[in-house]
Amino acid sequence: MKLASIRNGRPDGALAVVSRDLGRAVMATDIAPDMITAVETWEQVQPALSRLSDDLNAGRASGSFAFDPAQAMAPLPRARQFLDASAFLNHGRLMDTAFGMDGNPDLETIPMVYQGLSDDFRGPTEQIEFPDTTLGIDFEGEFGVILGRVPMGATPDQAAGAIRLLVQLNDWSLRALAAREMRVGFGWVQAKPTCSFAPVAITPDELGTAWQDSTIHCDLNIWRGDDHLGHANGREMHFSFTDLAAWCARTRTIHPGAILGSGTVASTDRSRGSSCLSEVRALEIIAEGKPRTEFLSFGERIRMEARLPDGQPPFGTIDSIVAQQG
Repeated sequence: MKLASIRNGRPDGALAVVSRDLGRAVMATDIAPDMITAVETWEQVQPALSRLSDDLNAGRASGSFAFDPAQAMAPLPRARQFLDASAFLNHGRLMDTAFGMDGNPDLETIPMVYQGLSDDFRGPTEQIEFPDTTLGIDFEGEFGVILGRVPMGATPDQAAGAIRLLVQLNDWSLRALAAREMRVGFGWVQAKPTCSFAPVAITPDELGTAWQDSTIHCDLNIWRGDDHLGHANGREMHFSFTDLAAWCARTRTIHPGAILGSGTVASTDRSRGSSCLSEVRALEIIAEGKPRTEFLSFGERIRMEARLPDGQPPFGTIDSIVAQQG
């Protein structure tokens, strides 16, 4: 099942079911008015949403229309919270090596997670505004999950039952501000302005065998303009989404509507490229002593598209333009 939030002038949009090929959609507001309501009442609404999805894919749904990603908001424009990890260890190791930082001794055993902005997520084709280019504008290609309730103290197996939907996102980052916020150790605020999301959220069964051990085994293709920068695969995620959810729930209950991100998708196979410019620059520093690649300028276009082994994009495409504020 694939779900989207369609623009209707309201902050959370209107819930729609989208066909498997992303070609058609049908409004589902008679089942739940919006995505957050659907997630919060999942056990009650999921059967009806599933039947509507079956009808749409079989060509039986009345009132269906051509799906336009430009009319889609982020699946959850306002999430209950956003917890973002750094679950691809090769990414962290590259950063440590490039910038001469001491390695984290707990890297393989304790997840790194921060709590970020959650009330202003952006849709797949929205322009993303920044104050100026001296802030080091960067992108981070990630996967994520939308969670139901995860009780405090849940085990990974218990947390697995709370995964409602899967998403693909771009976690925009301002690298010139990140270093100071990392040094003070109190979490990111200015360095993490917002995230852009692919147009649909999907149930795990939509991935078939590409959903394994609570990780997403899809290539995440990224383009800067016409340049293909990478296609790292989510299979190298060290901590699974269930591991991360259980870790976050150790001392708190996670309520329905939280989004949990994977962190930058990264691969140990350098031929697969990178999912953020900071990693590209780190590799240049390691190889040449200094970075050559510039961060983003106004007017640049960033596209991200996960693909299944058969080449199909299960989440659709993020297609964003970097713009100047105001």
